Parts: sequence; structure tokens; C-alpha cells
Amino acid sequence: MNFAIPAKRLRETGTLMAFHHPRPSYPFHILLVPKKAVASLKELDAKDSAFLTDLYSTVQSLVEEFQLPAYRLIVNGGEYQDFPQLHFHLIADVQRSHV
Repeated sequence: MNFAIPAKRLRETGTLMAFHHPRPSYPFHILLVPKKAVASLKELDAKDSAFLTDLYSTVQSLVEEFQLPAYRLIVNGGEYQDFPQLHFHLIADVQRSHV
């Protein structure tokens, strides 16, 4: 999947990319996006288990790397989803310790 958003990738696996949100809503705000075109969470199926495994291990490594004492992983759907590609927000109310 190609993105028009210039972003430094924090993580990239065979199934996803993670990068700082270009217009963050929180002091710490990372987007995690599947490489496969998936419109929303309801479109995932059993064949996407590799993505879910990568998602959770990537979130765990980012939480550890940035030493986040508290964090949230958010996925929006329906009218709350601002563009038609599944994406997750890893957010925290702390300043990121490094880029």
C-alpha cells in the first residue's frame, strides 16, 4: 500500500506499517495501518490472523520502546472512521521520549 503522507516508519512488518500521526490529537499518537487494503475492522477475517499477530506484537514493542506508563489502542468504524482504510491509533497522554 502506498501512502501520500510523508512519514518516517517506526515499524514495518510483512503486514503493517506504524508511523507517527501527521496531525496528532494526543501528545503521543502513532498510526498502525495494514498493508492490505481493508476498509474497516468488520472486513477482517480468519485469513488476516498474521496481521493481528503483527499488530499486537508491534504495539507491545512500541509501548516498551517509548516507555508508555498508560496508553490506548483505538480503532474507529462506521461514521467514526475518517477514511476507508482500517487503521489503529496508539495514543498516550505523555510526550514521546524520542523520534
